[in-house]
Order: sequence, then C-alpha cells, then structure tokens
Amino acid sequence: MVPAAFLAVDPAPSAAQAAEIPRTPAGHPDLNGIWQAMGNAHWDIEAHAARAALAMQPGPVVPVPADEVVALGAVGSVPSSYGVVEGDVIPYRPEALALRDENRGLWLERDPEIRCYLPGVPRATYMPFPFQIFQSDARFVVAYEYAGAVRDIYLEDPGPPQVDSWMGQSVGSWDGDTFVVTVSGFNGETWLDRAGNHHSPALTVTERYTMVGPDHIIYEAELDDPATYSRQWTIRMPLYRNIDPKARLGQFKCVEFVEELMYGHLRKNPIRGREGGR
Repeated sequence: MVPAAFLAVDPAPSAAQAAEIPRTPAGHPDLNGIWQAMGNAHWDIEAHAARAALAMQPGPVVPVPADEVVALGAVGSVPSSYGVVEGDVIPYRPEALALRDENRGLWLERDPEIRCYLPGVPRATYMPFPFQIFQSDARFVVAYEYAGAVRDIYLEDPGPPQVDSWMGQSVGSWDGDTFVVTVSGFNGETWLDRAGNHHSPALTVTERYTMVGPDHIIYEAELDDPATYSRQWTIRMPLYRNIDPKARLGQFKCVEFVEELMYGHLRKNPIRGREGGR
C-alpha cells in the first residue's frame, strides 16, 4: 500500500511556500535547474516488495554457452518501492494485463530502454538519471542525461503531431503556478518501467509540474489510453533539485554499449555463446 502521507501531499503551495518559490520576470515559477526523482519507480511504478528479476537469462547481456549458468547475485534483483500509482493498481484492460504479465517475464528481451531507445514520457522523468529544465518566457526545454534525449515543449500548439515518435509531441501552458504539458503522438513502443508496464500509440499524457518550494516539484502524469486502460489514471511523485554547485548533466550515450547486444549475432565469427543470435 502507498503510505497515506505520500498521497496527502497537496500540490498547491501554501502562502509561505509560494513566497519562497523563485519566479521568472513574467511571474511564473522558475523551474530552471537540474532535477531528479528518488525511489525505485524506474523498476516498477506499482508498489512491490524486493524480488529477483524474472527471466534473468544471461544471453542478452553476458555471452556464455547455453549450458552454463551466471549467478548475478544482488545485481539481478529488483529493489522494493511504495509505488507512484494513485490508487495503487494500473487499470489495465484484460488483454493488456496479459501482455504486461508476459512482458514482465521477458523484460530483458523486450524492454526498449535496455537497447538504448528513448524512454518516452513519463518514464524519462523517473529514470535513475538527472534531467535539466531550461525555461524562459519564450521557450521550455528539458534535456535528459539518458541517451542525450531532449524535449522541446511548444508554448503554442502547432497542431496534431506530424509523425509518431518515442518521446511524442509536447505542448505546454501555465495553469496558475502549475506548468501543464500535454504529450501525444507516441509510437507505442516505449514502456513505463522495467516491469513490463506498457501503452499503445493512442496514449495521451498530461503532465503537471507544481513547485512547492525552491528545491521541490510535485510531478503528476495522467495517462489516457482507451486501447490499454479501462480509465484514466495518474502517477505522482516529488522531484528534487540538485543543489550541488558542481552539478552538471553527464553524458550517457548508451548506443555504443548495446551494439554487441543488438548486432553481435551478425559477426562473421560470433563471440562464444552468441552463435544462435538474438
């Protein structure tokens, strides 16, 4: 169960908090900075106990003969989490829930993030990597450490997305002190975590960034996908500003790390254990 204290956080700042919030010349909350979510939602956005990672086949990661076993120890485990899903359970349609369960058993084979594809929204927000917001009265851009991903959030609606993409098209506006972003035009290939939670190309995400102090944002993302879920549902979590004066986004260009995983079976002389390919 999600602790009641977590769900009770009011996204609307008190008068005292509002006075502490940094603001732009236009009067909007100033979200500029490096931010990161804490917790283990990256593994599984629903509440869960610590567990062994299912179907931890060594093939996609460690090239070994098929008759050998690799004992990965603690690195092959999933840490516990109180979850970030309001209401605790994702309202899947029956066929979508069956696919989620199938994905969960084959996450090493299917999770696009393992192959360095862009993580999509909202997953990019709570991966174990920081991201940086660049905000002015004319532009709003989010840069992610993971894979060098960037979202240019339109402040004027350009119309329907021209193409489907991993990160979708983002259109933002201010609702009082909350920055609201509508994201659509997904390709349907991204997951929400490593537990196989998924969506279809019909997904629309409505994000809300509400500053509740100089170094804290309450992040909400409402997911609407009638092809996958029986109703709209929401994830919610705090984001924390990195106040280290040395803080910078690092470079994690993961493409070079997945070349063997994706294309190693095409070698003329395959590495031992990869003869069958993947």
